[in-house]
Amino acid sequence: MSGARGRRPRRVTVLGATGSIGRSTLAVIAEHPGRFEIEALTARTNTAELARLARRHRARLAVIADPSRYRELREALAGSGIETGAGKEALVEAAERPAEFVMAAIVGAAGLAPTLAAVRRGAIVGLANKECLVSAGPLFMAEVRRHGATLLPVDSEHNAVFQALLGGDPADVEKIVLTASGGPFLHASIEEMAAVTPARATAHPNWRMGAKISVDSATMMNKGFEVIEAHHLFGLPEPAIEVMVHPQSAVHGLVLYRDGSMLAQLGPADMRVPIASTLAWPERMRCGVGRLDLLALGRLEFLPPDPDRFPALATAREALRAGGAAPAVLNAANEVAVQAFLENRIGFLDIARIVADMLGTPLVEMPADSMEEILAVDREARLRTARACEARNPRKLYGTGA
Repeated sequence: MSGARGRRPRRVTVLGATGSIGRSTLAVIAEHPGRFEIEALTARTNTAELARLARRHRARLAVIADPSRYRELREALAGSGIETGAGKEALVEAAERPAEFVMAAIVGAAGLAPTLAAVRRGAIVGLANKECLVSAGPLFMAEVRRHGATLLPVDSEHNAVFQALLGGDPADVEKIVLTASGGPFLHASIEEMAAVTPARATAHPNWRMGAKISVDSATMMNKGFEVIEAHHLFGLPEPAIEVMVHPQSAVHGLVLYRDGSMLAQLGPADMRVPIASTLAWPERMRCGVGRLDLLALGRLEFLPPDPDRFPALATAREALRAGGAAPAVLNAANEVAVQAFLENRIGFLDIARIVADMLGTPLVEMPADSMEEILAVDREARLRTARACEARNPRKLYGTGA
């Protein structure tokens, strides 16, 4: 794959280029001049950063999801020769461009259509978008198989399991273990968690992430999502997917085989490591991060998740067992509730409560046998969750008003 080895550069599209995964992806690519070429970059609203990245990496196309910002993007790239586009259809068109590798890093259900477009042309897809498998796992994986796409997990935990499974027979797997740092509230009391502010919830002790995924980590909903993703990625039943709290974030995933062997993948808490493993796959390459120093680390701890502090994990497992529309309801309700929390409209503990409430409504009985039906579930769940957030008793939160 390396240009130094006389092979042509791998052409890459990054969906969600201005987010944390997108920026890390481009940082890894910058470490290897001549090994990669950028076909397309997309962003939701940050036209200035998108234009800067498009110029720096000589992208052929730049797309902004918000159509109202198209003129701004076009002016920012005037004279560069870089094509521009805007809107949902343009995102899909970016994914359909002839890139061997597509990094799917658009946060939320907005990433479903463009990621699916990349899958349907048989691309290698680095999957960093959780919603594809959480909301539409069976349908999405069926499309992967139908079109011969290659799906490489970017989440550090799934990437770790993927690496530990290489060369092994899936039939020999007894269970897998996804690790969780425990987030910023691993040892906090319920009373303390009730008073948590968005600033505290997004201050992760180990990882640098966007606001939404940081809150998901703090509630451990992200780990529930990862259980659902692992079920679809690795074909394992829900009971065979275990979660352990590992505060050091050095061991990212483990695979237990039926002969008693356990293989673990370790690495620094830096998303550039799993990103590099997918970009270079099936090879490996450096990615500009320091090495994990086990002697400096001193010890590795493993704890069971506390169901009282982190009820979202059980709620996600419940949605997986229920199947049908339930996972899509889970994802949509969580996305709306997290945003309401970030805007100081509900409390931190309200997030998990509201999501659990949504799983107890007729929403989960809606049909979910096609992408159109799943998107209809998503829309309705968002509306109902928004109403539920507004219906919370008005109160003064964090000194900012009700």
